[in-house]
Amino acid sequence: MNLVAVPPSPEVLDQGIAWHFGAPFEEQKALSAASGAVDLSNKVVIKLTGADRLSWLDSITSHAVAKLTNGQSATTLILSPHGHVEHELHVIEFAETCYLIAETGTAETLLSHLTKMKFMARIDIELAADLAVVFEPIREISETYPSWLTPLEFGELGLTAAGSSAGGDQSRYLIARPAKFIGREILIPKSALADYLSERAVAGSWAYNALRIAAGVPRLADLDHKTLPHEVGLIGAAVHLSKGCYRGQESVARLHNLGKPPRRLTLLYLEAGDNELPSKGDEVKLADASVGVICSSAQHFEFGPIALALIKRSLDPTATVTIGTQSATQQPIINTESSNG
Repeated sequence: MNLVAVPPSPEVLDQGIAWHFGAPFEEQKALSAASGAVDLSNKVVIKLTGADRLSWLDSITSHAVAKLTNGQSATTLILSPHGHVEHELHVIEFAETCYLIAETGTAETLLSHLTKMKFMARIDIELAADLAVVFEPIREISETYPSWLTPLEFGELGLTAAGSSAGGDQSRYLIARPAKFIGREILIPKSALADYLSERAVAGSWAYNALRIAAGVPRLADLDHKTLPHEVGLIGAAVHLSKGCYRGQESVARLHNLGKPPRRLTLLYLEAGDNELPSKGDEVKLADASVGVICSSAQHFEFGPIALALIKRSLDPTATVTIGTQSATQQPIINTESSNG
């Protein structure tokens, strides 16, 4: 295909990849119909080799990955000691190598952390700079390439095997999503990327982000230093509730079993007619009171201007909020009310 890639403007998060190819709404429609591919080669790819790669990763992150077999994938988190999200990792076990796909711009901090946590483990950790990430809106393992599959919860397809504890399993956080986000990320040698994409209908990062925002799926770049996995739908999808200890586990368990998260992920439907989208960190207000912050925003082919926000749990979900001079209605993504405490 001889489409011309339109580069992102400076304020767009995803630099170095196509923003769109001249028809962002049509690209969104194609992805939502399970067609097309998105170049996400700005994402970080790290590979782990050595006999202890999975057991070691299991011990320092939030999900149970020790028993992944060839071709399987999972989502896991690196948390702070207080249970705040520091890194989200898309894990793939493939041909005796464990691949980690991480957020753009995190290579230095992530590699530093992993190296510090290595201790005596029999593993080698290195940046896989020769591999590119491609998203495709189909949830099946590639016969050729290492494949990470979106969590079942993102597509309302069931529950990820994640155990349970006194506070129940992850279903307590789940409510109907406004849309579904189903797909895979595959790892392709950068030398083969152009040929691979030339044989497919390509879409840009605008379309990719619009669809995940519409489905209430956050990415690490949406989050702030206070974000808890309970607030954004990552319990179950990326946090196992009965695995062994890892950093932040006590805080995760305490909140799940005895408390309620202070904020909830919410989709905001912004008033139409204003092409100015809010930016990450913009305040969400009710009257003059600050009630939350914007995570990310996009123009969606069906919903119009939308944004993900982290909103105070106590806020009435039927209240109309404002961001600057723009008003918005809410659709909660996460149920934060069920609790044994």
